[in-house]
Amino acid sequence: MNTEAETLARPNAARVSVALGARAYDIHVGRGLLARAGELCAPVLKQRRVFIVTDSTVAKLYLGPFIASLSAAGIRADHVTVPAGEASKDFAHLEQVLDAMLKAKCERGTMIVALGGGVVGDLAGFAAAVLLRGVNFIQVPTTLLSQVDSSVGGKTGINTKAGKNLVGAFHQPRLVLADTDVLASLSRRELLAGYAEVAKYGLLGDAAFWKWLEDNGSAALAGGDKAHMLLRQCIVTSCEAKARIVATDEKESGERALLNLGHTFGHALEAEMGYGGALLHGEAVAIGMILAFEMSLRLGLSPAADITRIRSHFTSVGLPVSPPKRGPRGPITPAMLVAHMTQDKKMKDGALTFVLARGIGKAFLTTDVPASALEATLQAALDG
Repeated sequence: MNTEAETLARPNAARVSVALGARAYDIHVGRGLLARAGELCAPVLKQRRVFIVTDSTVAKLYLGPFIASLSAAGIRADHVTVPAGEASKDFAHLEQVLDAMLKAKCERGTMIVALGGGVVGDLAGFAAAVLLRGVNFIQVPTTLLSQVDSSVGGKTGINTKAGKNLVGAFHQPRLVLADTDVLASLSRRELLAGYAEVAKYGLLGDAAFWKWLEDNGSAALAGGDKAHMLLRQCIVTSCEAKARIVATDEKESGERALLNLGHTFGHALEAEMGYGGALLHGEAVAIGMILAFEMSLRLGLSPAADITRIRSHFTSVGLPVSPPKRGPRGPITPAMLVAHMTQDKKMKDGALTFVLARGIGKAFLTTDVPASALEATLQAALDG
């Protein structure tokens, strides 16, 4: 990792490339990118028009300036707005978005733009994947979580009653614009939810980055110019890590599955809590990573000192380290969470695939987890 002085001396913007041959694309990270959107988007457009998908919160803040930037570059923009929140990532809103695209007479050369957080990115990306059997799209992520994770790599999809992201497609964007200025509009809670995904990259395969986060994470979340520079370093490092993994394993047949550290547990918690905002995705992932390391410790794989470090850092920045005890259906039990886990996309021959760790930065995949160890890990966490 770079020293603090090196980080602060970096240029104001950075570019990370995702090497996928003819489908390669760039991730731009820096300040003022929304104002330059027309200039940056123009080279990847097949025609001078786009169709923007955004949500009710982002539309009030950024839709007008974004369209103005496109217009200045001679790019026409139509748009549709969905309600903010995870509940919009479903079949009903997918239909609404597709109907709006068809009503606007989108063509195969029309670029779809996802202007928003992870929900908008997943929803718009999936709509682009199926509209007219597939059209191109651009990601303009407006949350820390979407800038470091969901906007990169081409995973798109929606939630169903059976679980999270069970219907979707791999559909790579043509460009990602991560304007770091927009992060100033996020609540502390939303910023922390994104920080959990930043921490994931250190925990799964980069112990040096994890140590850098222990030293700099609180300052990166504190606000101000110094914090902005440190947060940009978090984003660039996370995107570089994800870009490397996606380039070698685009459709998650191997190494890319490591990016699911904490997600099997986290998705189960989200499903049980009902996707209503009581538990944000990043919060669920933070708890899920704690549970993954706790189970690794229980199985004799990871040292106790590492789980202590993780708990300490998460607590210091304000991330949750224990699962909620009650959900809409009442007290949460291990059986409830296991039932959600068995709907997971990563099931293989009827067995759950877990991302466990032999220590910080040493994650690995396994299906060899005794049911008793899973239940004991969940029970201890729910009793704690």
